[in-house]
Amino acid sequence: MADCFPRTSETPNQSPFFWVSHKDRYLRQLLIKDIEALTNRNLIVYFTDCDRTNAQIDQSDDVGFYELLNKIEGKAIDLLLETNGGATDATEKICGLLRQATDDLRVIVPRRAKSNGTVFALCGSNILMGFQSELGPIDPSICGAPAEFIINAPAGTINPIDIQFANSARLQTRKLASSLLKTGMMKEFTDDDINITVEKLATKDHYHSHGSSIDADEAIRLNLNVEKLPPENDLWKKIWLLRTMYQHDCGIYGYSKLFEGNYVSSAVSITPTPTK
Repeated sequence: MADCFPRTSETPNQSPFFWVSHKDRYLRQLLIKDIEALTNRNLIVYFTDCDRTNAQIDQSDDVGFYELLNKIEGKAIDLLLETNGGATDATEKICGLLRQATDDLRVIVPRRAKSNGTVFALCGSNILMGFQSELGPIDPSICGAPAEFIINAPAGTINPIDIQFANSARLQTRKLASSLLKTGMMKEFTDDDINITVEKLATKDHYHSHGSSIDADEAIRLNLNVEKLPPENDLWKKIWLLRTMYQHDCGIYGYSKLFEGNYVSSAVSITPTPTK
């Protein structure tokens, strides 16, 4: 039987007890290196445990991304992404970091990149997806209420300041998405084509639910630059294995999110619920 991941003839550089204590991280990083050898690209990971936690893209994430990016500036980068979304301000900051670090960014979505996670995906020059992958609408919410609902609420039912805030959030999201597409994967398209894509993603007219699933085929129909890999593809099998390791390990160790590359790993633990 042929050797396969994670077997190797090399022994760890770390002491045995230390290596064993951190073996799950080392095994993930070993698989990251295997994927990099296959693609000839640097792979970084931003994984949030979407099923067991409420982890969101937030203002603290730029530190984790900086650590991932500061040694691979100017090189081709793959970003493996799983998130339900989060703050637009934080998303805009991190998209700026990614764009400064490389002009060759590909976003890999094994399973889910929703809401501002989809905006992350728009940051790349192309998106790698499979049968399980989904993006989502990017219309913002204010305290759980869609900004569009607040703006279009019957006169006198919503505080005018709240309406202005909701409108600003909607304009910010549209501006960011348009800018990313115009300078990235849709730069060869007309402004009208880009506006059509953004309008479909950012309003309730096309996708009526914020949780709507946009699979690879639907993303292609939106004129996004998507490559869809079949389950039997060797690269995709490795990507799915790595993604499954993150899901498993977050549950075992109580992580809400992980930033990881072949040389750096940073975990955010689940914040305990205060007891009364």
